[in-house]
Parts: sequence; structure tokens; C-alpha cells
Amino acid sequence: MRGGGGGGGHPGFRPVDTEAQRKANAEAPRIPNLGRRVVALFRPYTFSIVITGVLVVAGAGIAVIPPLLVQRVFDDALFPVDGSAPDLTLLWQLVLAMIALFLLSAAVGVVQTWLTSTVGNRVTGDLRVTLFDHLQSMELGFFTRTKTGVIQSRLQNDVGGVSGVLTNTVTSILGNTVTVVASLVAMILIDWRLTIIAVVLMPFLIIVQRRVGQVRARIAGETQESLSELTSITQETLSVSGILLSKSFNRQRTESARYADENVNQVRLQVRRAMSGQGFFAVVQVIMASVPAIIYLVSGYLIGTGTDAITAGTIVAFTTVQARLLMPLMGLMRVSLDLQTSAALFARIFEYLDLVPAIKDAPDAIDVSQAPGPVGRIEFRDVVFRYPDAAPEARATLQGVSFVADPGQHVAFVGPSGAGKTTVLYLTPRLYEASGGSVLFAGEDVRRLRQESIVDNVGIVSQETYLFHATIRENLRYAKPDATDAELEAACRAANIHHVIERFENGYDTVVGERGYRLSGGEKQRIAIARVLLKDPPVLLLDEATSALDTVSERVVQEALDAAARGRTTLSIAHRLSTVIDADVIHVVEAGRIVESGTHASLLAAGGLYAELAAQQLATTRILEAEGAEPPADHPERRADTAPDEPLTLTAAELEERGIRPAVIGDRTPDH
Repeated sequence: MRGGGGGGGHPGFRPVDTEAQRKANAEAPRIPNLGRRVVALFRPYTFSIVITGVLVVAGAGIAVIPPLLVQRVFDDALFPVDGSAPDLTLLWQLVLAMIALFLLSAAVGVVQTWLTSTVGNRVTGDLRVTLFDHLQSMELGFFTRTKTGVIQSRLQNDVGGVSGVLTNTVTSILGNTVTVVASLVAMILIDWRLTIIAVVLMPFLIIVQRRVGQVRARIAGETQESLSELTSITQETLSVSGILLSKSFNRQRTESARYADENVNQVRLQVRRAMSGQGFFAVVQVIMASVPAIIYLVSGYLIGTGTDAITAGTIVAFTTVQARLLMPLMGLMRVSLDLQTSAALFARIFEYLDLVPAIKDAPDAIDVSQAPGPVGRIEFRDVVFRYPDAAPEARATLQGVSFVADPGQHVAFVGPSGAGKTTVLYLTPRLYEASGGSVLFAGEDVRRLRQESIVDNVGIVSQETYLFHATIRENLRYAKPDATDAELEAACRAANIHHVIERFENGYDTVVGERGYRLSGGEKQRIAIARVLLKDPPVLLLDEATSALDTVSERVVQEALDAAARGRTTLSIAHRLSTVIDADVIHVVEAGRIVESGTHASLLAAGGLYAELAAQQLATTRILEAEGAEPPADHPERRADTAPDEPLTLTAAELEERGIRPAVIGDRTPDH
């Protein structure tokens, strides 16, 4: 507690826009029993907090003792009132005492800082982990309706600000209070008349200080907004997608100009911030210098009267104590706002901690292994589903859906976009809760099963493959952390990707880049399939796993999917009907209902929606004749996942045999 600042630094000059902060505090949610819950967070560290409080009080008290010793140094040791020579023995004692107090104050400050930092950051860490763990338990719907940035703000900004409650707010209030009281008592003991003069002048200095802080805070806010805009421009234009967009439309100069314009604004604000309040600071300096000067003047008059004369030691000691009084007073003036801000931070955190997951295990939930039916059997009984945030008058996403998928069976779902196909997949592992009817897994209602147990038996391959910015090996082991290299290789061979990985310079230690950008779409998808194979689940859910791929890549990935589906119950969604023609059962979904069911051949023969979808894809002939057609010729050199060891070159005669006319330089006839 150096200088009695209460650990708060220079609170009078902190760049905080009071009005903006109060507005933000007012918008915080109202949490019942907030005080008790906050105290409960610190309860495991009660002993450390008590020791911290004792050190804060001790440090603040020690800080006002040296000025009292200064008075004795001048009046008793250096310039004795009786006019005798300096008392060097007493001077040594006083100087050593002052040095000892400075050392003690420094030691107390170090220990106090360590304790407050340790407790504050441990509470913050506990709270961050608790909140993160709670968010992991929230249902999928929470994340689809909540911005990722809002969640990140809770975890980073709000939780991060909590550590300041103990390290700044609490210690500042306690330390500043003790410092102000101790300083005023010391000033009165030194000379009550000078105390009145100093206290009268202090409000003027505080008002000026607050005005300076407000002006600088507003400019600091504008500067941060400008920095945010610069950051936004950087993220938008220098990301992989952004730079590709600007280059494809030849807008690099436009983006550079936009960045330069905002940079000019940033420079202007930085200069304005540096110059803001300089006039006020000049006034502050004058006032700060004037208070001791006025005390010197008053002391001169008091000495001139010859009555109750003031000594030099009294003047030096008084001005030393008075100089320590300003910043603690400024800190105490912000106590109310600091407490409100701390409460608002905790309220926003507890608002998320109080969220109740829409999907929770029943108290008597059982594992899938205890279910009565065979693992891999999935059944929907008159399932109705409506999204929680759907309009009341809107139709339900699913309306009376019923079907059965037996172990090892491939069941496909096709239909127009928005028909409810993906919802069927999400309801199977209970990522969403059915609004009506029953979803059965292994012969048991999923509401009676532990959700973790269901997910352990399900593998999901989605259209949007997500890979971490890590190595291929690390991405694969996300499914099975203790998997051996042999198991990784076996899964990748089954997913038709091992031979591709081997050709990378670093093999399985190749870093895939942000969201797997360094890999092609087909490569990412096959790594995702290998990851699911490593998990080895009895149920496989395929959500349009090849819809974003080209025809050649689709064929390679489809081969991997077919291999992955062998011996597993597979529910698949597809827009390309050619990928599901071999399914055991195809359900056609329209407007939340299953309107047709059957095999590929029977559905085509029925001439219903399935046949219409096939015609709309302009692939009717290929799909209709798939059963009787000869299998397509395999050209290994053309596969998307392989490349010939030698360049593929054909002679002119060989090209002519294949009906291809060689291009001739200078041949510019309309036919070519």
C-alpha cells in the first residue's frame, strides 16, 4: 500500500466514462441474492482474504507514520527547539526507523499484491471453468440462437473483470478509507489549523481531476471504436475468404483506401487523446503546487504572531501527509460506481450460470447397454417437433413422423429443403427434444437414457466438416485420445485417405490450417469419416456428407461412406439421389411429414415426389437406368485423390483414336 493508494493506482485519472459505465450497469440483469452468491465464490479463500485485509489496513497505517517521524527529525534531531547542536544519535534512530518502515511497507505491499492476485485470479479461474462447463451442458438450440461473440464476451470480458473486484475494488475501498482517515488524524495531530486550510482547498482539486478523467474517457472510447473498426477491416479483408473476394473483384486498392481512411481517423484521435485535458492538467498542477504554498504562507503568519509558533518540522510533516490525501479521496468518490460495475459483471455471469438446459438426464436415466432392445435399433413414434423460438402460428417442423431403422440397416431421407430431414437426425441422439411422440434408441425412449451414453453410440458426419487448427493426428484423436498410430492408419485406410496423407511432407503431423483450409473438400470430409470410424459407433448419421463436393470427389467420399456404413445402422440425408439409391429404405419427407417410403425402384415406379425430385435434378436417366447400366469405367489416373507418378501424355495418334483432335497452334477456326 504505497502512498496509501489502496492498490487502486490513480483512480482519478482512470479512463472510465462514468455515464456510459452507469448505463451499462443499469442494463445488467437482476439476480436475486447476488451478494450472497458472490460471497460464496470467495468462501474457499476466506483465510487469504482475511490476511489480505489485515495487510491492507497495516500498509495504509504504516504509510502515514514516516511524516510524523519527519517532524521529529527536523524539530528534535536537526534543529532542536532549544538551539543546541543536532542530536546525531536521535537522528540515526529516526532515520533507521524510517528506513525500517519503508522496508516493512514494501514487504507488506508485495505480500498483499501476491495474495490479492492469487485469490482474484483463482476465483476468476474457478468461475471461468464453471461457466464453460455449464455452457457445455446447454442444448444445441441455445447455440443456434445465441451469438458466439456474446458467449465469448461472458467468458473473457465479464469473467476477466471479476478478478479486479478483489484486486482493485475491495482493496481500494479498504485501503483508501484507512489512508484517508489515518492521514486526516495525522494532519490534525500535527496542526489542526493547517488541516482546515488543506481540507477547504481539496474539493476544488477533486472537481478538476474528475473533469479531466471524464474528457479523456470519452476520447478513449472513440479511440477504441476506431481500433475496433481497423481490426474489423483487417479480419474481413485479410482472411482467406476476404482476400479471395477482393482479388476476384480487383478491389485491393479500394480496401487499402478504406483502411487508410480509418487509419487517418485513428491518428487524429490518438493526437486528440494525447492533448485532451492539457489545460486541466495545468490547472491541476497549479492547485497541487498551490496547496503547500498556501500552507507555507499561513504558517508564516502564524509564526509571525509568536503565539503557538509552528516549527519547520511541523510544516514539512504536514505537507508530506497532505500530499498523500488526494488520490485516496478520488478513489473513494468512485466507490459507488465501482461496486455497481462489479455487481453488473457478476450479474451477467450468474445470468448464464442460471440457464437451465432444456435437455437433461432423468434422475433414473440408464445407459444404452441396459436398454431392452438391440443397440442400433432406432424408432420414431408419431414424433412432433417445433423449435422453441418458432412463431406460434408457424407449422411444426415435424408432424407425426414414424419409422423404424433396424440394426445394420441403411435408411435414407430425401425431400425439399426445409422439409425437416436434418431435424430427424438431431432428434436421434437427443440433441433436440421431441415436442411430442417418442424417439426410441435400442428399444428405450431417449428421455430415459443418459445422453452421454447415446452419443457414445452415435457417429455424425455433417456437410460442414469442422477440423481444428492442428495436425491431422490431433484431429483424428479427438474421437479417441488414446488411439494408437496403427488404429489411426486403419481408420484412414477405411476412409480412403491414408494414401493421401502419406504423400504430405509431414504425413499425419501435417497442420490442416484454420477450419482445414489447407485441405480440399474431399480430403477434409474423408478425415472426418476416419475420425468417426476411429470412434467405431454402431449408429452412423450422415447429414448431406457429399453435397458440397464435385462429382469425382463425391465418388471417392461415397466409397469411404459406404465402407463406414457396413454393419452399422445408418441414417442419411441426401439431395443427390444417386448417393442413396442403394439404401434399404428411402423416406421422402415433405412439410414435416413422411409422404413416401420404399426402395429406390419402388419409389420411382410410384411416380410421386421422389420421381419428381429425380427429374428436377436433371439426372433422371442416370438414376432410372442405374440398375441395368454397366458400371462406369475406372480411370485411376483421373481420381481426385491420386496423381500419376509420371505425367499423363498421349500421342497424336492415340488422341485421334479417342476421337480427340489435337490442338494446333494458330488454329482459330470457329469450330475450335
